[in-house]
Amino acid sequence: MFALPLTEEAELRPLDPWRAEEFLAHLDRAREHIRPWVSPSFVADDLPSARAVLQRYADRWASDSGGIWGLWWRGSLVGGVLFVSFDVTRGVCEVGCWVEPAAQGRGLVAPAARRIVDWAVRERGIQRVEWRTNADNTRSKALAQRLGLRLDGTLRQVSPGPDGRIDLEVWSVLADEWVAASPTVH
Repeated sequence: MFALPLTEEAELRPLDPWRAEEFLAHLDRAREHIRPWVSPSFVADDLPSARAVLQRYADRWASDSGGIWGLWWRGSLVGGVLFVSFDVTRGVCEVGCWVEPAAQGRGLVAPAARRIVDWAVRERGIQRVEWRTNADNTRSKALAQRLGLRLDGTLRQVSPGPDGRIDLEVWSVLADEWVAASPTVH
């Protein structure tokens, strides 16, 4: 099985459809914490919908248009990173992440996000990596900034949210900026 160590206690693994039960248990712990920030279609409420979320990303991986990996901390799934979209022809991808409250602030997400961004740029030739986040999500914006992404702008009232329409910030890093600022991630 593939597992990429991130720290002594954390690793990154593929989040395949056969892990739907574990994913659902994780979402039960994370649901209310992540619901304001992620797509409603991501926050599965039962086993069939959890399997469908993971299958959707497995299909994207198979078609070279996305992918999803889980973050395991001390043996438990606590979050993950993903390519929301991945377009080699255009040279653009969108990266995202989520984490449950117990794992928040433990420095798990940044190294995982760094790994997939580095792979996209160095191995796949992606020229522009995007990070799109609700303008009210201060933790997500801080992570984008720590990763070296820059704010491109705000799409005002771009989509409905639980408390009205939301503004979406678009952050990005270009391949040459990433390579210049980041040594190869191992």
